[in-house]
Order: sequence, then C-alpha cells, then structure tokens
Amino acid sequence: MTTPWQWLGSRSRELAYVTGWWLVRAAPAKVAETLFAVGGDMAARRGGPGARQLRRNLARVVPQAGPNELDELTRKALRSYGRYWQEVFRLPAVDLDKLYRKVSEGIDGVDNLNLALREGRGVIVALPHSGNWDVAGVWLVRYSGRFSTVAERLRPESLYRRFVRFRESLGFEILPLSGGVRTYATLRERLRANRVVCLLADRDLTSAGIDVTFFGERTRMPAGPARLAADTGAALLPVGSWFTDDGWGLRIHPRIRVDSRDEVASATQLLADCFAGDIAAHPADWHMLQKLWLADLSGARGGAGEIADGSEPDAEELGPS
Repeated sequence: MTTPWQWLGSRSRELAYVTGWWLVRAAPAKVAETLFAVGGDMAARRGGPGARQLRRNLARVVPQAGPNELDELTRKALRSYGRYWQEVFRLPAVDLDKLYRKVSEGIDGVDNLNLALREGRGVIVALPHSGNWDVAGVWLVRYSGRFSTVAERLRPESLYRRFVRFRESLGFEILPLSGGVRTYATLRERLRANRVVCLLADRDLTSAGIDVTFFGERTRMPAGPARLAADTGAALLPVGSWFTDDGWGLRIHPRIRVDSRDEVASATQLLADCFAGDIAAHPADWHMLQKLWLADLSGARGGAGEIADGSEPDAEELGPS
C-alpha cells in the first residue's frame, strides 16, 4: 500500500521532471546550459549520497587520482550528468535532422554497424550509462530506422508514461523492464526481423546478472545482451558514448561473437572490457551515481522476477534504459 508520503514524493518527482521540460525548452540554450552546470557544481559541494557514490565509483576508474583530483573529477561528472538532463529536456525543441548531422561528425566505427545490418540477423547495441544515450538513439533512428529498447518503470506510473511518450516521439520503441509484458520474446522477434535493439548494460538490477571483473573488481552486468545474441544470432556491438566540447562522441566497436549460451559469460566480460576502455578515456561522462561493485553492495540486488515462457530470462535481466 502506498503511504501519503510516498504518494507525495512520487508526485513531487513528476512535477520536477515536468517543470524541467518546460523551463529548459522555454529558456535560451545558453541560460539552460549555465543553470544545469551550476546545479552540477552545487550537487558536488553538497556531497549527497549520489555524489558520494559517484566519487567512490570514479576512484576505481582513476585509482591514481589524489583526493583533490577526485573531487574535481566528481564535479565535472556531475556537470556532465546535468548536461545529459539539459539536453534530454531540450530535445523536443531541437531540429533533429541538424542534430543527426552534428552527431555523425563524431562517430567512429559505423562500418561495424553496417556490416552487422547487412548480415540480416539483427543488431544488439549495448551501451554504458555514459554521455547522452538519448542523443545516440536519435542518431540511430535516422541512420537505420526505429529501434527497440527497454525502460525501467518509474513511479508514479504517469511519469513512466510521460517518458515513454517522449522517447517514442523520437522514434524509439519502448518496452517495460517489468510489468507482465513478454519483453524478451518481443526483442527476439525484432532481432529476427533484422531490427536494432539498444540496451544500457553496465548495471545489473537483479540477482541474475553475470559476474565480471570491471576496473579490477567484481561486479555483475546484465545477461540479456549476450543471451539475446546467443539465442538469435544477432550481432552484439558494444558502443561507447561521451561528450565533446560542442557535441558528442560515439565509438561502435567490432562485434562480440556469441555462438551459444555457453559463451554468454565470456561475452559479457568482453562487453565489460569494452565499456571500461571507453569509460577510462572519458571518466567524467560516466553517470553512475549508484552502487555498482559487489564490495559496495549489501545483500542481494533486487529479485530475479518471473521467467518468461517458463524458460527464458525475465526482462529485468536485460538492463534498463
């Protein structure tokens, strides 16, 4: 049962998002950029739970950094996270064709995507929570057409529906991470039709993830991307994403082959290695404000949920968007 305080908290969150969408679209671009940059600086000075965890996470990425360097990197990372939200809120007012051309200037490895599409067995694009994955999605829609992704259900439900409508207006097909929909089966169908599936894959929300070594420590990452590749023959492509001073950088890595379910664990480790390389090169653009490594986690992380079709992994194994 939802308490009055929980209801008020969820409604306040929805109001904050709606206000952000309205203010950013109404304000001049430079004003919005400045406001969100200042917000990142304030979050760094305040040092709340998310900022503290981000600092602990970044300490793994740049273990050679001293305390002052780590403080500055955390400030830059919170500014980067603010830039992500500022850009997301502004997307409905942006010329998306112009955005596509700008993003195209900063992409490396498009041939890997072209090759995978020509093979005709579908493509799984796996990304970390880095840079602006929504902007990357806008580029992908204009390059290869509508793609499918999975979104964590937000509370309240009305906020989740707002995000679904927003992302679907950009050309994304949004499937719920949980809630009874046969998400995994739907993704298999999309891949067998040679469609693209995009999944954020650097954080496992369940107790069913794959153990990997990430920046020298143990964590878990979602099984879904590699398992989908094993089940469908689709190409699994790791993608790195980061910001540049006046735009965005994307790197589409070569395919990770996953020929059977026996290779899911090793493929997930290779995915983690690709993520680590790109994150190490652009640590300030990795927006991981949650506990990630097993050493930081106490108890199990979530529940595994239902098994779809009695044998397939639940959608929660896929990773959120």
